Amino acid sequence: MVKTEKPKKARPAPEKIIPHVPEMDATKKRVHPRFVTGKYQNIRLISMYAILIGFLILPWLRWNDRQAILFDVIEPKFYIFGATFMPQDFYFFAFVFIIAAMLLFMVTVYAGRVWCGYACPQTIYVHLYQHVEKWIIGDRNKRMKFDKAPWTAGKIIKFIAIHSIWGVFSAITALTFIALVVGTDYLFFNGATPFFMGWGKMTWIFFLLITFVTQTNGGYMREHMCVHICPYGRFQSVMFDKDTLIVSYDYERGEPRGARKKNAPADTMGDCVDCSMCVQVCPTGIDIRDGLQVECIQCAACIDACNDIMDKVGYPRGLIRYTTERQLVEKQKTKILSPRIFAYIFVLGACIVAATLVATGRAPLEMEIRHDRKQLSTVGRDGLVENSYVLKIVNKTDERQVYKVRLEPVEGLSLRSRFEKLPLQANEPYDLPVSVFGDPAKIQPGHTPITITVYTENGEYSASADDIFIFDKKDKK
Repeated sequence: MVKTEKPKKARPAPEKIIPHVPEMDATKKRVHPRFVTGKYQNIRLISMYAILIGFLILPWLRWNDRQAILFDVIEPKFYIFGATFMPQDFYFFAFVFIIAAMLLFMVTVYAGRVWCGYACPQTIYVHLYQHVEKWIIGDRNKRMKFDKAPWTAGKIIKFIAIHSIWGVFSAITALTFIALVVGTDYLFFNGATPFFMGWGKMTWIFFLLITFVTQTNGGYMREHMCVHICPYGRFQSVMFDKDTLIVSYDYERGEPRGARKKNAPADTMGDCVDCSMCVQVCPTGIDIRDGLQVECIQCAACIDACNDIMDKVGYPRGLIRYTTERQLVEKQKTKILSPRIFAYIFVLGACIVAATLVATGRAPLEMEIRHDRKQLSTVGRDGLVENSYVLKIVNKTDERQVYKVRLEPVEGLSLRSRFEKLPLQANEPYDLPVSVFGDPAKIQPGHTPITITVYTENGEYSASADDIFIFDKKDKK
C-alpha cells in the first residue's frame, strides 16, 4: 500500500497587506502581550531606552554656558549647539524635515517598519507602561484576569499604583518637552520655592496637556495609535517591494500546523506546533501566520518567541524570520541594491549637501531695507529732498557687536542716522530709522539706485542692501 502525503495548503504571499477585519475593530479588548527575551528583543531594549534616556537628558546639555538645544518660541530663537537660528532661517529646518522624511522612506523600502518596532516614541512608552503593569500585577495571564476581576480593595490599590507611576513618567516627559522650549533655567531655577510656583499660565497649560496626552497614549491608546491613527502604517504598503525585509511566517515549512511530541517526525505535519506564542507576544495582538498586516510594527517579538519554541521541540530556527518576498516565495537571492534605493540615496544626499551649505553659509549679519511707504519723499526747509528708510539689522553672532551705517558714494546724496553707533547683543534684531538727503541741484529727478552698508566697528562683518532714492519732478524748485 502506497502511503500518500497530505497535500499542503497554498501559501498566501507574505508581502501582501492583508485586511485583518477583526483586529480593525476599535472596540476590541486590550492587548496584554507576553514579554519574551531573545536577540531581537535585546536589540529593541537597547535602542528604545537609549533613545528615551537621550531625550530625557537633552535639555540638560550645556554649550558655551547656555542650554545646548533650546527652541525658544517666545523671542523666537532656536539655539542648537552654539548655532542660533531665527524665524527667517526656517528654510534650514525645512531641509532637516525633508532629510528626516527621505531617510525614513529609504529605511522603509529596505527594512520595512523597523522604525516602528525599534525607535518610535509610541512603541517606547507603550513598552515602558506595560512593564509597569507587569511589575505590579504580573505576567500576561494575570493582567488579563485583572481586567475581568471585580473592583475590590486590592484591585483599586493596584490600579492607583499603576496610574500613579504612569503619571510620574508622563509628568517627567512633559517637563522635558517644556524645558526644550522655555529652558531649564526658567522651569527649574526660577527662584521660586517650589520651582513650579514660578511658572506662568501657559507653562501650566502645556504641562498638564502634555502629561495628559502622554498618559493617554501610553496607558490607554497603545496599539490603537499604531493600528487606527498613525498614517505611517497605512502608506507602508506602497513603499514595500519584493526586496523589502519584513517579518514573515514560512507557510510551506510550517503547515499543516498542530501539536505533537518533542522530536516527533514531521512527515505529515509542518514545523508549526500551533502554540500561539507568536500571537501572545505580539504588542498589537495579530497572528503573523495570517500574513503581513498593517498592524504589524515589525518588532520581531514573534521571531524570538518562535525560535525559543523551535529550540524546545528540536526543530530548526527561522520558521518566523526576517526575510523578503523574493527570497521566501520566489526562492531567489534578495537584491539589496535596487533603483529605488539609489534614487532615495541620491535625493537624500542632495538634501544633506544643500542643508550643509545653508548651515555653513549663514551670514553672521543680516540687513534689510524698507522704504517708508507712507511718504516716499519730502522737501525740507533747507531745500533738500528727504527719503526715509528702516534698516532691519540682525546680529546673528553669539557675541555683542557694535555697528555703523554708511551710504555708498552717490553724488548729491548723503545719509543721516539716529545713532552714530548701534550696539546689539548676541542674536538681537533692531529696526533702525535712517534718512537719505539729496541736493536737487546735483541729482536728476526720478529713481536713483542707492546702496546702504551696515558694518561692525572692528570691520569683521558687513552687509549691504539696495534700494532707490525717489526725487519727483514736482519737488524740484
